[in-house]
Amino acid sequence: MRDGELLARICEVHEASGGVYGSPRIHAVLRREGEAVSRKRVERLMREAGIAGVAPARKIRTTVPNPADRLSDDLVKRNFTAEGPDRLWVTDLTVIPTGEGPLWLASIRDAFSRRVIAWETSDIADADLVCAVLEYALRSRRPPADNTLIHHADHGSQYTSIKLTTRLIRSGIRASMGTVGDSYDNALAENLWSVIKTECVRRTEFATRAEANQALFAYLDGFYNTRRIQKGLGWRSPDEFEAAHHAGALTGQDLARLAETAQRRRARREAAHPDPRADAAGTTSPAAGSTPATPTSPRRSDREEPRGPRQRPSSTAKRVHPSRRTLTTTRKSRSAG
Repeated sequence: MRDGELLARICEVHEASGGVYGSPRIHAVLRREGEAVSRKRVERLMREAGIAGVAPARKIRTTVPNPADRLSDDLVKRNFTAEGPDRLWVTDLTVIPTGEGPLWLASIRDAFSRRVIAWETSDIADADLVCAVLEYALRSRRPPADNTLIHHADHGSQYTSIKLTTRLIRSGIRASMGTVGDSYDNALAENLWSVIKTECVRRTEFATRAEANQALFAYLDGFYNTRRIQKGLGWRSPDEFEAAHHAGALTGQDLARLAETAQRRRARREAAHPDPRADAAGTTSPAAGSTPATPTSPRRSDREEPRGPRQRPSSTAKRVHPSRRTLTTTRKSRSAG
């Protein structure tokens, strides 16, 4: 009887999230409501009932840099933490397929609360799109023009344009960019695309751009910012986290949890993809309060002997990269948090 009661509530929470929540978030919602239930029990009931969250898919390349553009320094260095709102904004753009053609989505995310403070779409990925998102963010947040706010982006030609950089200077915002071709240097923005495409885009085929716009509005403004809880925020939504901050209700434990989560993710990224900004000894300079980075191998430009042309081994066949259709069923259907 108890399993039946819990399963009914699990179905309600799963349906209220639009079928997005997996066992970690459903368990967190139940605990917030005072239910004394373990996560393994929630996982078992969801598995027996065939209920699962959604999982991310493969990424596609959308950043096309212009080699002639002047680049800003990296002021973040993969440390996506902030002491308060409007200290660090991360931004990026991505493409969403529709029946009418590609729809480009650009957004700005606050590193403190993980809130999407501004977003805009267009059928063209140009500087006007990213400038429009910046204008929306400035009008909604009104940050001080004292160079305390960092605007971090990748090397897309839209973010190195004169139009955007001039607007940042006039607004008293410092521009920041990571290294070339390194998505880990803008991981917080890339994480947002993974979440949006997993929980909103991949589950629906949009016939028109207007239909995709409506779905994005319902997800970002109606669910992600207001109701979607996150573990790093103490199982709060971004709006709840910012409200607690402004009310002085955040404890030292909450801030420590946020820093610990960011440091743990940064350590995983360093283990999988070491920072190329290495010193002569082949190690990265650790940031304050962070763990030493994993030693890296010398870059190709630093090697003494140049490499000759690559030779394909005669005993192996030509390598064929798998397509999405060849992915295993387990990878497609695994439960996501």
